[in-house]
Amino acid sequence: MTFVQLIDCKTSRFDEMNQLMDTWVEKTQGRRTATHSVIGKDRSDANHFVEIVEFPSYEEAMKNSNMPETEKIFQEMVALCDEMPTFTDLEVVRDDQLNAENVRRLFAAMGAPGELAPLDGLMAESYHDHDPANEQDTIGRDAIRREMEMWRGGFDFTFTIDDQITEGDRVCTRWTWNGTHTGDFRGIPASGKQISMTGTTIFRCGEDGKIVEGWWEYDRLGLMADLGALDAMGG
Repeated sequence: MTFVQLIDCKTSRFDEMNQLMDTWVEKTQGRRTATHSVIGKDRSDANHFVEIVEFPSYEEAMKNSNMPETEKIFQEMVALCDEMPTFTDLEVVRDDQLNAENVRRLFAAMGAPGELAPLDGLMAESYHDHDPANEQDTIGRDAIRREMEMWRGGFDFTFTIDDQITEGDRVCTRWTWNGTHTGDFRGIPASGKQISMTGTTIFRCGEDGKIVEGWWEYDRLGLMADLGALDAMGG
């Protein structure tokens, strides 16, 4: 179970403490067990800082604490604080990655049967799409909706999420697309063929969680070959 430690401290010597943390990271390279660390500064008190450190489990956190470098750095950190820092140990009982969830909802909506659901809760009105299959970027929520309708008109399809990685405001998704060619697609009449395609999409999310930009990479050449378009061009 994921374990999180909150370190609450007050210091007027944050720059020195920041350098101290860099030293600890360097000395424990390859052995530290923390997976994520965030330091925040109190907007109402410039000397008040909270560090949030995430570990895979409590046991891994203890391994981290028991390293000799950790004890040494802790003593030096205390000396830089205006008062004794406090520690809060938390077992994570719920972890909602809201940007990633919004992206999963978008992939589900794109392939859902029936009419395409409204996208205003998922995508910004000024959404900007980068797709190498298009000569120009698609800009605007209404424009990307028309792009989706073009795909939905040509195929009955679903996305399977294979991997998803979040970093800051970006969500990277590796996906598998399975479709049946049921309608005209870029001038190619319906063939009834069942086609599979893989790809990766990076979405950028705004502060409100809505998707504001996307970059697509997928096997378009393989798709067109499966549809017989390349054979027709060769002939």
